[in-house]
Amino acid sequence: MINKILKSAFLLTLMMPLLTHAQTSIQWQEVNTTSADKINIGYGAFISHQSTRLLISSGITDLTVKQNPFIAEQITDSSIQPEVVYIVDGSNVIATSLSAEQGNRAFAAATDFHGATLVSGGLAKLKATNLVNLIMWHSGSKTLYSYPLPALPNTATSPSSVIMDNVLYVLTGADTNHKFYALDLNGLINTEGKLFDSKSDLDNFTHQNSWKILPSLPLASPKKSYQNGIKLAVQNDGAGEKIFAIGGYQLPLNKLDSAGRIYSKEAVLALTGHWKFDPKDTINANQWQSIGTVTLANQKLNQRINNLSSFGQSHILAFTEQGNTLSFNAITNSWTDYLTSNTDDIQINENTKTAQYISENITSSNGVIYSLNRGTDNTSSLRLWQASLKQPEKNFGWINMTVLVVYLICVVLLGLFFVFKNRNTDDYFRGGQSIPWWAAACSIYATMLSSLTYVALPAVVYQSNWVLLIGIWMIVAVAPLAIYVAMPFFRQIDATSAYEYLSKRFNMSVRLFASSLFTLFHVGRMGIVMALTALSLSAVTPLSASDSVLIMGGLCLIYCTMGGIEAVIWTDTLQTFVLILGAIACFVIIVAGLDGGLTEFISIGLRDDKFTMVNVDFSLDSITTLSIWVIVIGGIGQNLSSYTADQAVVQRYMVTKNPSDARKSIWANAVIAAPSALLFFCIGTALYAFYQTHPEKLDPSIQIDQIFPTFIATELPIGVAGLIVAGIFAAAQSTVSTSMNSIATTLVTDFIRPFNLVNTEKGYMNAARWLTFIMGILGTLAGLIFIDPEIRSLMEAYFKVIGMFMGALGGLFVLGALTKKANSFGAITGILAGVAAMVSAWQLGWADGYLFATIGIVSCLVVGYIASLLTQTANSANKDLTGLTLYTMRSTSIKSTPVSI
Repeated sequence: MINKILKSAFLLTLMMPLLTHAQTSIQWQEVNTTSADKINIGYGAFISHQSTRLLISSGITDLTVKQNPFIAEQITDSSIQPEVVYIVDGSNVIATSLSAEQGNRAFAAATDFHGATLVSGGLAKLKATNLVNLIMWHSGSKTLYSYPLPALPNTATSPSSVIMDNVLYVLTGADTNHKFYALDLNGLINTEGKLFDSKSDLDNFTHQNSWKILPSLPLASPKKSYQNGIKLAVQNDGAGEKIFAIGGYQLPLNKLDSAGRIYSKEAVLALTGHWKFDPKDTINANQWQSIGTVTLANQKLNQRINNLSSFGQSHILAFTEQGNTLSFNAITNSWTDYLTSNTDDIQINENTKTAQYISENITSSNGVIYSLNRGTDNTSSLRLWQASLKQPEKNFGWINMTVLVVYLICVVLLGLFFVFKNRNTDDYFRGGQSIPWWAAACSIYATMLSSLTYVALPAVVYQSNWVLLIGIWMIVAVAPLAIYVAMPFFRQIDATSAYEYLSKRFNMSVRLFASSLFTLFHVGRMGIVMALTALSLSAVTPLSASDSVLIMGGLCLIYCTMGGIEAVIWTDTLQTFVLILGAIACFVIIVAGLDGGLTEFISIGLRDDKFTMVNVDFSLDSITTLSIWVIVIGGIGQNLSSYTADQAVVQRYMVTKNPSDARKSIWANAVIAAPSALLFFCIGTALYAFYQTHPEKLDPSIQIDQIFPTFIATELPIGVAGLIVAGIFAAAQSTVSTSMNSIATTLVTDFIRPFNLVNTEKGYMNAARWLTFIMGILGTLAGLIFIDPEIRSLMEAYFKVIGMFMGALGGLFVLGALTKKANSFGAITGILAGVAAMVSAWQLGWADGYLFATIGIVSCLVVGYIASLLTQTANSANKDLTGLTLYTMRSTSIKSTPVSI
């Protein structure tokens, strides 16, 4: 009996993360100002953020109304609309005058824009208007300036507005049938990205620009004649930024008087429908898409949503008229509510038990929300409060932290085990060509994917679908080319650096240029890998992102600098086993956390199109999307450039004792990569299903790239979570150490040895270690630079980095191998053309980033070949190309007989 009790207690301890959850809460605090008693903020007032200051309008007051006028339709003829605007800077308040015509209107839509405020529509002298104003506070002169902008095509009693890509979108209300308009504001911004502030420039903009009419918002219910107060917010739904329309109220039929005002005793009901709009969706003519009814815990929402605020990378906060704060996940389309962490500060009505501090209007900046709330001391005045989200405390635990530390120490010790085996640079860079084929295969896999796959790929799939899977599977199509074309080239010339081939095929200048480009690529790659892992782990461990980067970089400097390629390969092999087994365990646990298990996983995936693998689009615009042809061609280009021109991969071709083992390692890598990619796609979709059914468990402040590590730390059993997090940590280190060793290999082999800059083998070994150390420092600095919370997906950034550098390099190798007439001038011209083509695609946006590598290859091949033909000389035509092209190797390596170009 005692043994059973102990066993049960032990299992309960392991499963504790699955049974507990610390929910996100919202914390309110009133903003104290020196002039608080002098501020009289009426209903319908707006609040906006200008630099470090808040701008608050006066709104409308009506002391004769016993029931507070919370909506525009409840305003009476005895209402007063003062011409006062308050500038709140810290604890100081400045009151200045501004007329309604200049922007001090009630129930207007106010939007922050480059340090100014855009005010659209609203009530001026108690009547609806179509005026639009740009308001700017000049702190130096302590003056509030107002400039008129193009007026709305219709008046709007209670509009809402957002800004997306420097375009102002305004949704009117029921009085104008929910018209939707857009005004391009790019003409208000100068070449430095700052707002024009001269009257002549603003007047010129007003005369030359007009509003664009967009599809109106469909009514929530045709049976209701009057619906208003719907709010807008911009958030990313996984496929890009969308405009969401949520909240508002509906009034009973035939209860408005001739002035458009509701009888004071009539009920104001909540609107529960919500929609989204894609301004970039030209195929569906920018139609509003209904996303159903707002439901909370499977119950239809019975609270009116007053305001919205975008938060983090995928959430929208909604503030209700009952004082509650809800959260909408734009990716999973799920709702949850947040607790109020300081309920003692909020007055509770004894009868209704509802909060009396209710947000009437909001603005947000740097994660802090400033709100105009209903007060308790003066029912006719609003008070200034601020709210912030309080995230659950990181509780990684000492057991998980111990596992993490012990694992990292073991990885370092494993790397240092090979210190004394490095007698020369051949040992240091090629492991004495004694590495088993299966270890080389694991190292290729870890080099190409590593923590990027483990962390970023599930995050990408979580917010999208499976369209990238076919592109990753293109490794199977490229593997035969690597085995029967690329690898024999490098084995035949006994290359240490991949770019030795380029000096034999072209000349030393081409080799040095390519080697330099590779060095830049891998320094950037180290930065992305470390930043991705650090940002992810900072969400679940006590370490900050900067701490994680410094630890990864520091440990890599120790064992990689000392242990060489063997240390890198064997640590890669360990990571491969740990990460794949950990991924299998994670998928099983995620699916087990769903109420319906595997059946629910499949059901949700099918219902929400999460298993979509093919985007059939062959239109002219499809080059900018992840259409099927972009995925296939882009996947082939990325893999081709990596397996032919990336020193980190090519170096693995040379570490085995013979070509047969090298072939086995490439095939084995393909066999590992294809099913493991499918596993990570399943994990991404499983995370989507899990957080759709358990929205309260998702911290809205985390970045999308942090979602999988967050699940690992909060949902996996104690100890197991620590081991897998440690594996992710060390996997990033293995990728970084690979880059360090590969860069040092190219620098020694391509820049030092050919010019006999060092006289002894010991000198070359010292140079190799010093260069490895220096590259590690540069990579660590790059990682610190890449820690940018504004980068939505580092996986997308990684695809672009691959294309920007490796595409042109891949094209150079293809040019040399496929053509006999290519010369050195053509090679340099081709690689410059490839880089130029990719830069133009990046800056001008005429192609998706997934296609960058293929663009580089094709551009380099075509331009390089044409340039070679135009500059052909007798010497280049008679150059001995034995073993250097596909045609001069066909007798020994290639059975087919291709046609010579």
